[in-house]
Amino acid sequence: MHGPFGGLRPFSIKTKLGALVVVSVFITTGLLLVAMKTETELRFITVFSVIATLLITQFVAHSLTAPLDEMNAVARAVSHGDYTRRARGADRRDELGDVASTINAMADDLEAQDTQRKELVANVSHELRTPIAALRAVLENVVDGVSAADPETMRTALKQTERLGRLVETLLDLSRLDNGVVPLKARRFEVWPYLSGVLKEANMVASARAGIASGSGSHTRTDVHLHLDVSPPELTAHADAERLHQVVANLIDNAVKHSPPHGRVTVRARRGPYPESLDLEVLDEGPGIPESEWHRVFERFNRGSHAGAPGKGSGNDGGTGLGLAIARWAVDLHGGHIGVAESPRGCRIQVTLPGLPEA
Repeated sequence: MHGPFGGLRPFSIKTKLGALVVVSVFITTGLLLVAMKTETELRFITVFSVIATLLITQFVAHSLTAPLDEMNAVARAVSHGDYTRRARGADRRDELGDVASTINAMADDLEAQDTQRKELVANVSHELRTPIAALRAVLENVVDGVSAADPETMRTALKQTERLGRLVETLLDLSRLDNGVVPLKARRFEVWPYLSGVLKEANMVASARAGIASGSGSHTRTDVHLHLDVSPPELTAHADAERLHQVVANLIDNAVKHSPPHGRVTVRARRGPYPESLDLEVLDEGPGIPESEWHRVFERFNRGSHAGAPGKGSGNDGGTGLGLAIARWAVDLHGGHIGVAESPRGCRIQVTLPGLPEA
């Protein structure tokens, strides 16, 4: 709470310096009174006064400069890439405590970003390795005459190339996310045929990935049933179809990964409260997300710490951890909202798009 003296805090540096001046004046005045009563020579009083004032000043100066020296050392270490150092004194009740807290918060953020950068490199390297190795094997077999360049072989090579293309597109989306503004190409469309196409494409992608995974020894889900629920059937919406495709495809992909064997993922669409607005839900039957994790679901590189039991999908699936972050980015571009909602079973993610802009 601010006081009457220019908003000074009780333990601020200004207060301490003011107290130093007051104490110095009191010491000098007291020694002068002692000199007048005891007839001590003024020069001795002056020397004693100067010494006392210097000692107090030195004590106060040390209490101020020592934390600054430590903060400077921490800032230098952070600037050289050592994000483990932290400044002490964050619990001080003055301006130096505020500076220490700010430096520590900066170091925490930089450490988190450095960890995320390393995770991104590791995840992208993992994602690139599999399709590149498979594509190389197919081409080597064709060149060595082990297999013929028939349509089936070329189809396998094409699938690997398409997978690489999807990864590159994901990285481009991340770049667009970082750069900020992306123009929306909103238009009016019918929801049922649009979402039906998205689900059909998701099934085709899952089948293609299963074919690739069977040759590489990894596991891809093809046993999950996708269900579409649109009401009314003639429902229309106004949005950027390409960006909305990113949202629905990523939500479906995430739901399928965390579904139980032969589970069901439902995409539900309803009319929103405004003209051409849309309320979407994607529901799965997996283990769900703890409420304490709801706020972290859409963070970048968050690959899920709540992995399901074996056979029920896992958050650590080798993906880049960017799908849900891109979904949130696309919804934010529309001025909409995306979040996890309560569900008696599994996970339910709600998306609200505002529809036509207000006149």
